[in-house]
Amino acid sequence: MEPSSELDHREFPILVVDDEPDILSSFRLAFRREFTIHCAEGGAAGLEILKREPIAVVVADQRMPEMSGLEFLQRSMDVRADMIRIILTGYTDIDILVEAINSSRIYRYVTKPWDPKELQITLRRAIEAYRLESENRRLVTELARANEQLAGENAYLRAREERDHPRGLIGAGARMAEMFGLLDKVADSPTTVLILGETGTGKELIARSIHERSPRAKRIFVAVNCAALTESLLESELFGHKRGAFTGATTDRKGLFEVADGGTLFLDEIGETTPGMQAKLLRVLQEGEITPVGETRPRRVDTRVVAATNRNLETEVAEGRFREDLYYRLRVVPVRVPPLRERAEDIPSLVDHFIEKHATRLGKRVAGIEPDAMDVLSRYPYPGNVRELENEMERAVLLSDPGEPITAASLSEFFLTDPPLAPRGEGSSGKGRGEDEGGLRERTDAFERKEIQAALARNDGKKARAARELGITYQGLLKKMRRLGMLES
Repeated sequence: MEPSSELDHREFPILVVDDEPDILSSFRLAFRREFTIHCAEGGAAGLEILKREPIAVVVADQRMPEMSGLEFLQRSMDVRADMIRIILTGYTDIDILVEAINSSRIYRYVTKPWDPKELQITLRRAIEAYRLESENRRLVTELARANEQLAGENAYLRAREERDHPRGLIGAGARMAEMFGLLDKVADSPTTVLILGETGTGKELIARSIHERSPRAKRIFVAVNCAALTESLLESELFGHKRGAFTGATTDRKGLFEVADGGTLFLDEIGETTPGMQAKLLRVLQEGEITPVGETRPRRVDTRVVAATNRNLETEVAEGRFREDLYYRLRVVPVRVPPLRERAEDIPSLVDHFIEKHATRLGKRVAGIEPDAMDVLSRYPYPGNVRELENEMERAVLLSDPGEPITAASLSEFFLTDPPLAPRGEGSSGKGRGEDEGGLRERTDAFERKEIQAALARNDGKKARAARELGITYQGLLKKMRRLGMLES
């Protein structure tokens, strides 16, 4: 399997351990443009680097004084057990190393003198294996936690759930009432549902609400962001794989369709999937069968699919980026989620809900919110929708004085300086339509820039990690940053 072209190998540091400075220099010179290289003269220095750097792959020379490469790799297990380990060796050491490799966690041995092109491919595949194993560990941990909490959580939610207001969904206006009525009708059926709406409108909450109001509520609900994984990783996540199907597949693993068998699988950002993946998803929806990677015999699954996207799939179909047959198979029942700017009457209820939620979580006493602050919040256009409002309320609660209400001065400068949203249909500002759209575009760009900067700050400037947190691909993040002037073209 060739490593994904979207993967930025510099995000996964490599440590090279050798007692000869010339070898270290030649290694760094050969690969510095593609990889982040750390060098250590000898095993002791290498162990010290491992204690302070998030190394993904380590390459060690076998013949070193004081500590051999094999001894170093074995001792490194106590510091970073999750690393991919490669050893450099001469031909005379191969018999010893083959036995050691078979009995320990060493990924590859490379004979000296090494060929730069061959070693480059080996390093790429080692990074891909590291990333895949990391994703697998994360998924196993999340699924274990979900299974442990699912029974009690579902019982608690069903006991307090009101049919008129699904969990986490707040809205009393006509648009939301219409949507709640549609959810009542589709929840009891096994029909595929397509949720359409802008980013931040709460599409996953709606998917969970459908699951919790359905006969499948006692079974598991699993969500996956299709935009966060490459096609090969997404295929393994959804359909599972057989041991040995590709580099790093050390055990058989169930895919999410099997994990959610009898329950609900939420495919978020399905509009970001590739044509190849779309074909595989269509087969599951039509035949109720999956084929794990590396296997030839299909398996039956009974998994309800709820999908979501913020893209206009009709346009994607017309322009050849999304399969027409999959589109019609998904949109058996389309649920359109109105953006927050089109249901401003719900903002006060949402504000009260988020203040109570985050005050409880943070252990703070907050005496409500002043009318001037509510007025600012009610007139803001919310390019980031409900998610943006919740983030602002979390910030306001965190910075508020104990026992005091939230005032307009408590809100971020971004909310206070942004032009208010004119009431629909009034056109009182005197601006033309193009000028209004331009202003909205500027506000949306400003919001995206702020969110990207915050994600980068939380992830120490690591773009790959920030992209995963934001729920977009690494290349998608770079594209947005270039468009917003945050990167050179």
